[in-house]
Amino acid sequence: MEIPRCDIAFIGGSSTLTVNIPEELHLDEVTVEAAGLVFATPFGPSPEFKLFTVPNHFSGEKSRIISCRMHGWRKGVSRAAASQQIFWVFQAAGVTRVLAEGGVGAINHLLDPRDLIIPHDYMDFSLRKDVALDSRYLLIMREALCCQLRDLLGVHSRQAWPGRVYNRGIYVNTEGRHFESPAEISLFKTGGADIVGQSLCPEVYLAREIGACYAGLYLVVNYAEGIVAPWQHQELAEIFYSEGYALARILMETIRHIPPERACNCHDLRKETLLKGIY
Repeated sequence: MEIPRCDIAFIGGSSTLTVNIPEELHLDEVTVEAAGLVFATPFGPSPEFKLFTVPNHFSGEKSRIISCRMHGWRKGVSRAAASQQIFWVFQAAGVTRVLAEGGVGAINHLLDPRDLIIPHDYMDFSLRKDVALDSRYLLIMREALCCQLRDLLGVHSRQAWPGRVYNRGIYVNTEGRHFESPAEISLFKTGGADIVGQSLCPEVYLAREIGACYAGLYLVVNYAEGIVAPWQHQELAEIFYSEGYALARILMETIRHIPPERACNCHDLRKETLLKGIY
């Protein structure tokens, strides 16, 4: 199956898992062109993708969006392979902007459940560090999360979200699928982390490898272990099932307002590797 050309990609995470995007949002002029698209990749068959169009606020033309659910994670496929499959498809589609979302735990004592965070930096404590498409590039992670996309997410989050929105924070990525221990969270807190999750890496590396901008919007769904109070499974479920629609609408409005021109350094932070004889 031929991969369609798309400039923008959306990676759905746990916070919108219960929402059928974009159909259940009932947004004017948003049209689904195809669903259930599976592509052959060097890393195995891809997860299912959906293709839809959103009219761009600036150009008036329709932007084509390619999207997948829950980071492509599925039974029998490693999380590393799922990420490689997704970003290989994005590269073939010509994607230059990637938006993601997910649920996270609060490490910073000032954060509460239902706060929104748009992180500006990260720490990677996962085991999925050597995940690449072809290792041709030296990836400079100086500005790992796109300033232009982050600013847009901040503007549209503050306009629509009833709670608090923070336009900066440090995301610590762990391996999962289990939650972290109190001792691990204490270590991350000492290191300056604000939130903890399991999906930003290796996505942020693969986005840089294909020369795309990457940013994410993250919903605090619980306190991390040892922070403020023990989290309750029922409250976690209520947040997941009640807030997804509002979060999805913010992301769609952000997509609508992505300018055609890139005003960031993301593409320039990818260089040809100097280790020619190794990679």
